[in-house]
Amino acid sequence: MFTIPTPLPTVRIPTSLQPLFEKPPADVCILRVSALGDVCHVLPVVRTLQDAWPETRITWIIGKLEHKLLGHVPDIEFIVFDKKAGARGYRDLRARLRGRRFDALLHMQLAFRASIAAALVPARYKVGFDNARAREAQWLFTNVKIEPRSREHVLDSLFGFAERLGIKQRSMRWDIPLPESALEYAARAIPDASRPTLIISPCSSHVMRNWSAERYAALADHAARHHGMEVLLCGGRSELELQYGADIERHMRQPCRNLVGKDTLLEMLATLKRATALVSPDSGPAHMATTVGTPVVGLYAATNPERSGPYYSRRWCVDRYDLAGIRFRNSSAARLPWSEKIEEPGVMDLIAIDDAVEKLDELMAAGAPRTPVQCRADAPGRLRDNARPGQRPTDTTDEAPT
Repeated sequence: MFTIPTPLPTVRIPTSLQPLFEKPPADVCILRVSALGDVCHVLPVVRTLQDAWPETRITWIIGKLEHKLLGHVPDIEFIVFDKKAGARGYRDLRARLRGRRFDALLHMQLAFRASIAAALVPARYKVGFDNARAREAQWLFTNVKIEPRSREHVLDSLFGFAERLGIKQRSMRWDIPLPESALEYAARAIPDASRPTLIISPCSSHVMRNWSAERYAALADHAARHHGMEVLLCGGRSELELQYGADIERHMRQPCRNLVGKDTLLEMLATLKRATALVSPDSGPAHMATTVGTPVVGLYAATNPERSGPYYSRRWCVDRYDLAGIRFRNSSAARLPWSEKIEEPGVMDLIAIDDAVEKLDELMAAGAPRTPVQCRADAPGRLRDNARPGQRPTDTTDEAPT
């Protein structure tokens, strides 16, 4: 067993109107262990810190799976925390942090086991969410709170940590390096980058967020017939995902390529970058696609796309969350708690095939514009032209979409 240091550092805390640091700190630690989509949201905040304070050392405590996606990103020290290892995971973390001292810990995870990890991080300031959002007693493990806000997208809420440190601008960039092996895999998966390609990633780890295989198949057939799209099925190696891929392929009348279980996270990311569009429920791949500029037709009924949808693709999302609230919670979305999840049997059946077809048609009629992948901190609104052949670059600024 091990003991958890419970007393927080006794320091003078600047008021909420004052930045924590008048000059760049030497060492900042990020704590966000999971999940894939959430670490994709954290990365622009890290990039913002790096652009504003290039000499500050950044350490990120991250999960094992998430490390496979981001662990090779340069100029970040990653400490892998195995949340499934129980007490051994905490002992290993404490050993890795022995003798360290951070100017600030950004505790970005609302889970009690993450807060136990936060207690092991020696830091002058331990920054967490404001009391209204600090679920699972996170507020007990922090001595600085970010500015109270409500009804924000998850990514916007995480930028509250940078603002509390004193950084007001945003660097909306991800810049996840893709190794040559991943690019070669993507080129084999999509050999002709000029042909429109639709990737369907059908599964969330939360099974109640998943649409039916029959409806995915009908949407895929429409994409192939009406838009001449090549359809790829992608996903992990779990039994559920493999079965979904086989079922979609069996129900389709048009040809497709079933790549479920055949790629790594970085190979999938490279394939997403090469694709025209992604169809997905609320899942990690929906946010991975955002990091490489690929528009997403998101399927949302169990969760609120205004809170957790693909950041720059919310206009292309099917949104039946309000209907789900009325049907399963006897309440409109406007009256539900902002983080409410409606993961009930049948909730995704509220999304009809025609709903998804309509959004895909709208996206293709608009030219399937790429979404922003970089906005320089010193020039808000100036975005990298990341259009694929035959596609329009985005004209979106770095402001949050409405």
